Amino acid sequence: MSNVVLYTKAYCPFCQRALALLDSKGVNYTNIDIGVHPERRDEMIDKASGGYTVPQIFINDEHIGGCDDMMAIEAQGLLDAKLNA
Repeated sequence: MSNVVLYTKAYCPFCQRALALLDSKGVNYTNIDIGVHPERRDEMIDKASGGYTVPQIFINDEHIGGCDDMMAIEAQGLLDAKLNA
C-alpha cells in the first residue's frame, strides 16, 4: 500500500470529501490538520511547490494536488493504481 499524506483543515468540505474517498477505499493515510498544527503550514507549502489551499494530497511523495485533482484521477480510473504502487 502507498504512503498517503494529506494536509487538511477540519472545517474544509473539500478535505472531508477527499478523506471520505480514501476511507471508502480502505486507505491508510496520515492526516495533518494545519488548523491544529499551524506550524506545519510552511512545510505543506514547500512540499506542494507553493500550494497553500487545503487539502494538499501526496501519494508516495508525489504531489497529487487538491480534492478536485484526486477526484479527476479517480474518474480516469488511475487512483487505485497509484494507491497500490
